[in-house]
Amino acid sequence: MSILPFQLALTHPAWLAGLIVLPVLIYYFYRTLADFARWQRIVSLSARIAIAVLLVLSLCGLTLLKTTREQYVVFVVDRSLSVGEQAEREVASFIDRALVGAGTNRAAFVTFGARPGQVLEDRPAASAAPLPEAEAQGTNLAAAIEAAAGAIPPQYVPRIMLFSDGNQTEGDAVTAALQARLPVSTVPLQTLPDPEVQVSAVTVPAQVREGEPFYVEVVVDSNHEDEGTIEVYRGAHKVVDARHKLKKGENRFRFEQSITRERLAMYAVRIRGLSQDTLLDNNSESGLVFTAGKPRVLIIDSDPKLLQQLVWALEQEEIDVDVRPPQGMPDNLADLQNYELLMLSNVPATSLTQRQMEVARTWVQDLGGGFMMLGGEQSFGLGGYYKTALEEILPVRSDFEKEKEKPSLAMVLVIDKSGSMGGEKMELAKTAAKSAVELLGPSDKIGVIAFEGETFWISEVQPASNKSRIMDDISRIEAGGGTVMYPAMESAYEALQGTVAKLKHVIILTDGISSPGDFEGLAATMVGARITVSTVAVGNDADKNLLEEIARIGQGRHYFTDDPSAVPQIFAKETVTASKSAINEQPFVPQVIRPTQALADIDFATAPFLLGYVMTRPKPTCEFILASEKGDPLLAWWRYGLGMTVAFTSDAKSRWAAEWLTWPEFSKFWAQVVRHTMRKNEAKGVTVDVSRKGNRATVTVDAIDPAGRFLNQAETDLTVIDPQFGNHKLTLAQTAPGRYSGHFETPQSGAYHLDLTQKQSGRALYHQTRGLMVGYPDELRLRPTNEDLLKTVARVSGGEFSPQPEQVFAAGDKTADRATPLWPWLVLTATIVLVLDVALRRIDFDIPWRKLRRA
Repeated sequence: MSILPFQLALTHPAWLAGLIVLPVLIYYFYRTLADFARWQRIVSLSARIAIAVLLVLSLCGLTLLKTTREQYVVFVVDRSLSVGEQAEREVASFIDRALVGAGTNRAAFVTFGARPGQVLEDRPAASAAPLPEAEAQGTNLAAAIEAAAGAIPPQYVPRIMLFSDGNQTEGDAVTAALQARLPVSTVPLQTLPDPEVQVSAVTVPAQVREGEPFYVEVVVDSNHEDEGTIEVYRGAHKVVDARHKLKKGENRFRFEQSITRERLAMYAVRIRGLSQDTLLDNNSESGLVFTAGKPRVLIIDSDPKLLQQLVWALEQEEIDVDVRPPQGMPDNLADLQNYELLMLSNVPATSLTQRQMEVARTWVQDLGGGFMMLGGEQSFGLGGYYKTALEEILPVRSDFEKEKEKPSLAMVLVIDKSGSMGGEKMELAKTAAKSAVELLGPSDKIGVIAFEGETFWISEVQPASNKSRIMDDISRIEAGGGTVMYPAMESAYEALQGTVAKLKHVIILTDGISSPGDFEGLAATMVGARITVSTVAVGNDADKNLLEEIARIGQGRHYFTDDPSAVPQIFAKETVTASKSAINEQPFVPQVIRPTQALADIDFATAPFLLGYVMTRPKPTCEFILASEKGDPLLAWWRYGLGMTVAFTSDAKSRWAAEWLTWPEFSKFWAQVVRHTMRKNEAKGVTVDVSRKGNRATVTVDAIDPAGRFLNQAETDLTVIDPQFGNHKLTLAQTAPGRYSGHFETPQSGAYHLDLTQKQSGRALYHQTRGLMVGYPDELRLRPTNEDLLKTVARVSGGEFSPQPEQVFAAGDKTADRATPLWPWLVLTATIVLVLDVALRRIDFDIPWRKLRRA
């Protein structure tokens, strides 16, 4: 133990090697030719040695260490939703009493919920605003301890005072306290004392057989006696409505249920009609149940009645079918998970939203669903699917090589570029115009007019083969100005009147109300000149009545959308429709291009005529199965992600398949195509368990082979789709014979959809789908103060549990080294000695003494 009140330390001792210059200085002392007196040369040498030593010590970081008992205490206060106002008042009183004895010690303050705030030395006001809702709905003790520990300066004795109810929702407080290596004292806070009732859990079996009875188990916790109505919903249907008394503590209820004609059923439980309750967000909870039964197909058709014979054919082959109009297209994965196959029959893209198409793509790509599109006058290119999410997953393209004998088309796009079209609307309108250019053939012609207060020719009418130049011109359109549409419409009429083409068409797009003009008369004049007019109204501010009337008189089509993102699909649909070249209605017999096992039992030699189809182009890697007599695709499929998609360019109803409806192989053909395309759920020998604790879910798979032996060394992959359609992939690790497990985070509330596949030696063995519902945040759960956790944090870190305020700043045995860097003083001293050394080497101080001796 040092007897001095201080110590010296070197922070960079390697620089001591710089003392090697000392022998050099001594060598030159003896070799110097200077004729100064010996004593002067010795003093000069000493100065130089002192300078070298001082500079080397500066580089070594010579530091003065003094011991101190001054403390730096960080008060860490939990302000999450589970801590009530009474607890906040108790914390304020505790800190007030503790600061009385602070003396020269320093203090800092930080509040936290799901994340810690900023560590400040200024104490927050008692009336400080509450945490944002997202941050208040969580308690991360570990992050708060780490933030406080990182803010403490090293020259003080550190200490953390943690005020919390100990109910952490994420992180590991004990590990954080161990890693901080400083004492963390904990003060327990009481949880919210207000009357509270919550639905704590809804327990349902992961999978049942169709029609099999099972129980929905509901756990309700209450901190007081009460009475409430428990409602249980299966999807949108209420299946239980019962009044029950609630005792203080845990209450359990069981309701018997069974499922028919649903693949995935979501059971939502809600409690209402309580006499006393504070938080409403924790009054509901959900669970997901999968059923095993006959395969199910969802068909979306513009006129469901016309598909009755296809429905009968599939049901005859033991396949359940639901038929809906376009308004019933699923917009969430939970709805689609009820089916193995989604079929669109003659449904235009303009009847679907971007979200619906994205949901379908995600379901196919990441959850292994099957998708099929049938032909019709509103399918493929005619339906406006060019460059959509659904065209991306199909094995064929909506654009096609236009045949030379098809009539040429001259088209003018009249686009509103007024100020109200600025931003996203203008960009989508330009995208739509470019798509129209791409869909036209080399013999077609196109021009583009933009209007606001004036009319501007963006691109004069010219062959559509000049695609690059026309699209560059379209890219330069900028929004701004008023809305005067009549001159632009008149310019389009004049331009087309002088253009040679068999078909002439104008598409007008606007989002506002134009200045007056004789629009009806001009539309009638255009029809007299064999020019058709279609209109697109974007948003509720557009003059829909006028635009609809123009389209009626102009013998075109009127479209209205309040979603600007639908404009490209409208333009694509209108362009292909106007060209009158996407449909071939010449009778033909299907030609087998590529024999396949999926259709091995179908005798296409006996197949009757199909009366038409939609023209498309096969994508390079698809399987091209059937073709028309001209070689255009009739049936093609490919694998997209985990699922499979099929394009059948004719239809399955009386327009084009009238003779097929009486073909003996009709039912068999469609059943085999559907079974080949739909998602396969192989469940024999596999048990999947999904559980959740906090924000982490655990998936455990137990698998055996057909012989009853554990299935080992299998590639087990899991795809997780979160509520925002985020895609997460992970590989489950084998943890025991036949057992595989893995974890994923669940930070968001909502439905998580899981797709599980097992392979061995590259061969697919099993495919399973599961789901997980994440309800309200754990912060809203009714739980007592977790004193055990707070005691453990204090014990492992060397702190105290529930200390008195007077003990916070009490002097202890611990000390800290307060370091003072000495390099500024050393450099200053070296500078002064350097001046002295320069004088000793320039001035002969012995001359005055010699003169004195001579005198």
